[in-house]
Amino acid sequence: MIYRLRFLRAVPPRAIILVAALLAWLPLAGCEEKENMLVGDHSVSQLYNAAMEAMANEEYSNAAKMFDEVERQHPYSVWAIRAQLMAAYADYEGIRYEDAIDALTRFIELHPGSEHVDYAYYMRALCYYEQIADVRRDQRATAMAFEGFTDVIRRFPNTSYARDAAFKLDLARDHLAAKDMSIGRWYESQGNYMAAVGRFKTVIDRYQTTSHAAEALERLTECYIALGLPDEAHKTAAVLGYNYPNSDYYKQAYGLLTPGAEVKQAPEEGFFSRLWESMFD
Repeated sequence: MIYRLRFLRAVPPRAIILVAALLAWLPLAGCEEKENMLVGDHSVSQLYNAAMEAMANEEYSNAAKMFDEVERQHPYSVWAIRAQLMAAYADYEGIRYEDAIDALTRFIELHPGSEHVDYAYYMRALCYYEQIADVRRDQRATAMAFEGFTDVIRRFPNTSYARDAAFKLDLARDHLAAKDMSIGRWYESQGNYMAAVGRFKTVIDRYQTTSHAAEALERLTECYIALGLPDEAHKTAAVLGYNYPNSDYYKQAYGLLTPGAEVKQAPEEGFFSRLWESMFD
């Protein structure tokens, strides 16, 4: 009997595969014997239940190997597809993210029409997400998580995975903005103002909804002043004042402007991006 698991969409995403596996375990229970499942050939029930027992004992490496054996020894069984996902989940739980990503990518390529392919996309993005490091380090994992969660939202907009992905995108977006801010500050400290401007403008153009936008505008004002571009400095300060009128960053930017000069205010209300683009077209 093959269980249909659509109702599990209401379960927290991280738990879905594990719950699915436990349900899948039921019709096979009672068949296994205590022996080394990685040596010789065994039935589907022996391999699958031994892998589930290893999962329960947090022996994730052995579990992944035994799930792989299900697919290798019984490639045409209905359990082979489930075993592929469970092997990836075991790698994920064992913090072997690259192995999990490889397994999930393979699952997506082999089974694009599977009812669980949405979970595979989500889990792959989650593997990158959980590798997000300090902003001072390489942010490849952050960028891949951002891309992965965006893909989940685009492909499966009405799922619980999409809702959770949207939430996690905020952290990924904030990390990417923080990385550009960190590099931009370094360029500015070295007097490389044009390079700094490029980084700060990236934050405004791509990550304007993050907590770094106000500082990016203030830093841009500093750089434009240092470059001898007072008009650009005033325009940037105007955007900063319009969107963050009570922030310390606006006060700092205003203090940097020529004494007595008035910061240009936006002529009418509008979205941040529209105001920014209109002033710098």
